[in-house]
Amino acid sequence: MSKYIKRSVAWAVSIISFIFMFVPEEMFKKKLLFTMLSDEKNVIINRAIIFGAILLVSLLLNALFQVLRRSISINGKSYSIKISYGNIFKQKDCKIVIPFDECFTSTVGSATSDINPRSICGQYLMANSSLDIQQLIETFALKPKGKSKFENKDRYESGRIILQDKFLLLAFAKLDKVGKGVLTREEYIDSLSLLWEEIDNYYGQQDVCIPILGSGTTRIGDNELTQQELLDIIIDSYKLSVHKIKKPYKLRIVCKKTDGFSINDIEAIQ
Repeated sequence: MSKYIKRSVAWAVSIISFIFMFVPEEMFKKKLLFTMLSDEKNVIINRAIIFGAILLVSLLLNALFQVLRRSISINGKSYSIKISYGNIFKQKDCKIVIPFDECFTSTVGSATSDINPRSICGQYLMANSSLDIQQLIETFALKPKGKSKFENKDRYESGRIILQDKFLLLAFAKLDKVGKGVLTREEYIDSLSLLWEEIDNYYGQQDVCIPILGSGTTRIGDNELTQQELLDIIIDSYKLSVHKIKKPYKLRIVCKKTDGFSINDIEAIQ
């Protein structure tokens, strides 16, 4: 809310400064609202009324702008990030990150250890039913990082990627004993750091699209971070990483528009 008010006031001050600079003072004396007061006091009152009216219009226009806004861009010297609402599978001219768990589980279903069919990974697997994930792992010579807590399966380092056409299949959530995806805040940040390094190797002069990792069924941190908090962490992690997609290509973060979340509240926006 403070950003919204600051931006509205800044707009109003810019407009009113322009008006006060170029409109002669005599114009403010043409309409004397209080004849019992001096001309100077009437000028002050008229200016205050004009400023109030412009501020009100600025607040309304800014509110409309925020409601209609579908995307924002954050640009730095060596990076470009675009955050937008949308369906990640409908993004064009880019590579798309699909988050799996640490074991690259490919069974879609309703069991605790299955991939949720409504998740991004679940949608991808159902659209690619003939995918042989184990063959891909062998093709890319991806080595296990040890054994998972879930059924002692081979697990892969969180943040590692294997390439399948335009899709970057990501080993992400660690599994607990019953197959639920969990990551501590520190593990989440470490996985992002490795992800940026992997993307740097695989983006191939294309934009890369990622969802807000961890905003689905994966539990992040002891208090479960919100989608807004996760997005802020992703942006900060990417900005601090030495591994970035070189301009003019960019990192795209595709979000779901849900209650309690808005791209207007991103902390990185100044």
